Amino acid sequence: MEPQAAPARDPELWRQAKARATFKSHLFTYLAVNGLLWLIWAVTTRGHDYGLPWPIWSTVFWGIGVVMQGIRVYAGWNKEGMAEREYERLARKR
Repeated sequence: MEPQAAPARDPELWRQAKARATFKSHLFTYLAVNGLLWLIWAVTTRGHDYGLPWPIWSTVFWGIGVVMQGIRVYAGWNKEGMAEREYERLARKR
């Protein structure tokens, strides 16, 4: 008996799955690196008050990038999706 061939992948779903996997990898890296930076800051500034903690800059600005990537991946705000919706809107107007 021959093994059954795997069903063909839907290219759009495959693209979304890869984008989400990439986002999760970036999110894990963001959390791990920033956690380490905050730990270093906490250990090296023990008993001192230097004002604004220096890891805040990487956390905020890198965080903005991670949030934007998450929105693009999970809310469908990517170029291909936007172009497809615009095309469909124009086709309905016609």
